Amino acid sequence: MKKTFAVLVCWALSWFAAAANAQLVVEITRSAEDAVPIAIVPFGWESSGTAPFDVAEVVAADLRRSGRFAPLDRKTMIDRPTQGDQIRFQDWRYLKTDFITVGKLMPEGEGYAAQFELYNVLTGQRLAGQRLTANANSLRALAHRISDIIFEQLTGVRGAFSTRVAFINVEGTPPKQRYKLIVADYDGENQQVIATSDEPLMSPAWSPDGQRIAYVSFENKASAIFVQTLRTGERTRVSARAGINGAPAWSPDGKMLALTLSRKDGDVDVYTLDLSSQVLTRMTFDPGIDTEPSWSADGKKLYFMSDRAGGPQIYEVDVANPQRATRISFEGNYNARPRVSPDGKMLAVVHQDGGNYRIAVIDLASKALQVLTRGRQDESPSFAPNGATLIYATQERGRGVLATVSVDGRTEERLTTTSGEVREPAWAPFPQR
Repeated sequence: MKKTFAVLVCWALSWFAAAANAQLVVEITRSAEDAVPIAIVPFGWESSGTAPFDVAEVVAADLRRSGRFAPLDRKTMIDRPTQGDQIRFQDWRYLKTDFITVGKLMPEGEGYAAQFELYNVLTGQRLAGQRLTANANSLRALAHRISDIIFEQLTGVRGAFSTRVAFINVEGTPPKQRYKLIVADYDGENQQVIATSDEPLMSPAWSPDGQRIAYVSFENKASAIFVQTLRTGERTRVSARAGINGAPAWSPDGKMLALTLSRKDGDVDVYTLDLSSQVLTRMTFDPGIDTEPSWSADGKKLYFMSDRAGGPQIYEVDVANPQRATRISFEGNYNARPRVSPDGKMLAVVHQDGGNYRIAVIDLASKALQVLTRGRQDESPSFAPNGATLIYATQERGRGVLATVSVDGRTEERLTTTSGEVREPAWAPFPQR
């Protein structure tokens, strides 16, 4: 069993390759055929000179990437109103646009204010409108907030355009490599390096409040789990026990981590770690490999991968009474890396589909499995905090990239790097209001 786990670890590490401060470039690879047509009219600039930022361009890009909307090309716009009483709805009906957003950007104090309105083109009804403020460095964040408001108004689902992702980036070539843990906006902008090491960094996991990240580091030539506070950069080593320290996952209340340890007997099992007391509690007891834990939404269960039945499958265990585990996945001979949806109703997994490894979701009520992706080697799924989309790692022309797919499989996009490779994405929770 030890040898088998070592092979799995080496396979995971083989995903890492050279990259250097690469920007992520978003490419939509599949959109829903019934995407809703919407016009995001360029915002007016209420001052002299050139506008400091194109708010409407970011809003249109956000909505397009969601796969649910088809923003109208600016070249086909026959008018450019900046407020509701300037809209000639008949003209926009002629362009077969269902909704329209108009707005203005203006200086205010030492920063800026943006005022926007959303209308139903068919009825002329004003659906939303708001005035938002930002400083010069947060105009992109302001645009994402507008996208969130529009998305929620039209879909009933909270928008996730103001959220962030973490991922691993690697510079150099073996044997000299530099690993980076990076946090960026959901679209790859505003990248910040959180941690660097000459040894592998792995398995980033966000705390429920989005203020801390747990991750695995091999910086001392052995695995250890660290928790780092993003605002201050302060980090704490929470597990450096002999053997394997891997796959950290936060409990919903942020008080515990589930993690994978190999103790003195070499058995690989899932444990929980109380972060305040450092008390460990063993959650799995099978001689097979038990790893990759993920908490249920209510914190009462843990899902994990185990090879106890002869191949990787997903099991669940009651945290309060962990003596007996129940198998969850039954379709196919390989299901791994479970991740729970925010509403607790689905698991995202890596599923072997023929000779390919793809992202799938399992309905926890019916146990039905649906394959979402079409790659050959897709891994590391992570749900957006609104549950509408998954981000994952995949391969493109032999190079590691990130990608997203909607939970119904109808829309996809690829986040490629200008150079190098990226791996192990983790989508952050919603920012605290």
